Amino acid sequence: MSDADPSFRVVRGTPTAEELAALVGVLVARSAPVAAPPRPTPSAWARSARPASAANHPGPGAWRASGLPR
Repeated sequence: MSDADPSFRVVRGTPTAEELAALVGVLVARSAPVAAPPRPTPSAWARSARPASAANHPGPGAWRASGLPR
């Protein structure tokens, strides 16, 4: 954008420099993308409770395989 093409303009009133700075700060903060917080890494204790093999997934013959020793 050039200086001749403003992003916004005041149509009523006479804001002070501080008021315009506050408005610009709010507009910039609202336009910034919000990053998702990082997902925590599960602990070893939590991972130990999860199934480790693909044999636990449903599929042909899974009901039979569930009763067989590994």
